[in-house]
Amino acid sequence: MKIYVPRDASARALGADAVARAVEAEAKRRGIPLQLVRNGSRGATFLEPLLEIETQSGRTAFGPMTPADVPALFEDITRHPKALGPAEDLPWFARQTRLTFARVGVIDPLSLQDYEAHGGLQGLRNALAMSGDDLIDALKLSGLRGRGGAGFPTGIKWDTVRLAHADQKYIVCNADEGDSGTFADRMLMEGDPFTLIEGMAIAGVTTGATKGYVYIRSEYPDAIEVMQEAVRIARLNGLLGPSLLNSGPAFDMEVRVGAGAYVCGEETSLLNSLEGKRGTVRAKPPLPALQGLFGKPTVVNNVISLATVPWIMANGHEAYRDFGLGRSRGTIPLQIAGNVKQGGLFETAFGTSLGEIVEDIAGGTYTGRPVKAVQVGGPLGAYFPASKFATPFGYEEFDGQGGLIGHAGIVVFDDSVDMLEQARFAMEFCAVESCGKCTPCRIGAVRGVETIDRIAGGDSSALPLLADLCDTMRDGSLCALGGFTPYPVMSAVTHFPDDFARMREAAE
Repeated sequence: MKIYVPRDASARALGADAVARAVEAEAKRRGIPLQLVRNGSRGATFLEPLLEIETQSGRTAFGPMTPADVPALFEDITRHPKALGPAEDLPWFARQTRLTFARVGVIDPLSLQDYEAHGGLQGLRNALAMSGDDLIDALKLSGLRGRGGAGFPTGIKWDTVRLAHADQKYIVCNADEGDSGTFADRMLMEGDPFTLIEGMAIAGVTTGATKGYVYIRSEYPDAIEVMQEAVRIARLNGLLGPSLLNSGPAFDMEVRVGAGAYVCGEETSLLNSLEGKRGTVRAKPPLPALQGLFGKPTVVNNVISLATVPWIMANGHEAYRDFGLGRSRGTIPLQIAGNVKQGGLFETAFGTSLGEIVEDIAGGTYTGRPVKAVQVGGPLGAYFPASKFATPFGYEEFDGQGGLIGHAGIVVFDDSVDMLEQARFAMEFCAVESCGKCTPCRIGAVRGVETIDRIAGGDSSALPLLADLCDTMRDGSLCALGGFTPYPVMSAVTHFPDDFARMREAAE
C-alpha cells in the first residue's frame, strides 16, 4: 500500500505528522505492508493535510485529514467521508497551469530517480549541448523575468555575468523569502529541491560560474534540511561536482542560512551577509553582475526564477512565452493568503484579473464579509480596493495602477479592517526592519509612524506631511525597503479616506 502524506511546513503545521504516524500505526496493526512517502504540498492549504493513496486507477486524495480519519482508509475508500477523488480533477488544480510547480506535491522530494522520471534533468542535458549564445538567446526569448519582485529580465542579467571577465563567478539564489503572505520559495525547496539545483547548474553552465550558494532564511528549518540533503544527494550522483552529469563543466553549491533580517532579501544586503558582513545595502554601481559576491561577477536570482529555467530548457522558449500577456510572459505562482476561503499556491499564466483571483479562485473572504482591500507584493505593496479588481495580473499593468506584483503574495482583508492601522503597520515595519544606511528610510519611517499617530489623534494637518515623508522615502532610499514603503501608506490614504476621516471625527 502506497500512501502520500506531505512533509511541507504548512501541512505539518496543520497536523500532517500526526496523520503520518497514525497511518504507520494502523498499517502495522493490520499487518499491511506500507510505503509512506512524505511528499511536498500540492498547494491547497485549505485541504491540508491532503493525503493520497495510490490505486490501480491512479492517486486518490483525501482531506483535510485527521488521525481519527485514518482507520477508514484501510476499508472501502470509496465510502470514506474525506474522499475527494483524483487531486488533478479537483477544480483548484484542474484550472492551474503548473510548469515550475509541476512536480511539487507529486514526487518524493529527495528521490533523484523520481525527479528524473517526471522530466527532471532534461533541461540540463539540453543546456549542456547548447552554446552560451544559444542558451542566452533562449532565456531572453522566453521572456522570463525575475520572480523575486523587481521583474528584471533574467536573460540580460545572465548575459552580463557571462560576458564579464573574471577568474571566478558565482550563482546566488535568494531564498530569503520574508514578505508576509509569500511561501512559494519554501514550498518549492521542500517539495522539489532538485529543480532549483538543476536551475542553478544551468546558470553556471551559461555564465561560466563554478560555485553557487542558496541563501535561506533561518525561519525555514524544513526547507534548509531538505535543500542540504538534496545537495548531498546531487553531489553523490554527479549532478553537482567536477563534471556535471559526467559530461559538463564543474559546478558545485552549498546552502547558507541567514539570521532573520528582512533587508537581506535585497540582493546587495544578502551578498554582504554571505560574506560575513552586516546586512546593509550597497550603492549601485557597481552592479552585482559585475562586482557581486567577494567582488566577482555574480548572478543573483530568486528561487522561482532559477527553478523555472529547467522547464524552459526542456520544453523550449516558445512554449513558455506562449503563456502570459504583454511583457509578463510565462506563469506566476500566486500565493493567496489572509481572509480567504481557499488559500494556497495557485500557478497560472499572467493576465488573470485581481478580481477573479480574489472572488473566484480564493472563493472570497473566509468570514463571508465583503472584501475591502487586497495587498499585493508583500508588506510594502499597495492596497487595492475592489474598484481596481479588473486589473490584470502583470508587471506593467499593476505598475500602471500604482502597485507592484513583487513576489506575488496576495493578502485579502474584509470590510472590518482598519486601513489607518494597516498604514501604520507598514510604516512601523519599515522603521523596525531598516538596515539604517539610508537617511530617508532610517529617519523617515520613524517620523512616519509619529505622523500617522498624529492623524489618528485628529490632527488633519499631518496628512500633507505624511505625503511629503513618503515622497522623500521613495526618492532617497538606496534599496526597495524605504522606496516601497509609500505604496501601502499612500494607497491606504488614497483609496480608503473614510478610515482616516473616521479617526479624526472620533477625536473631535
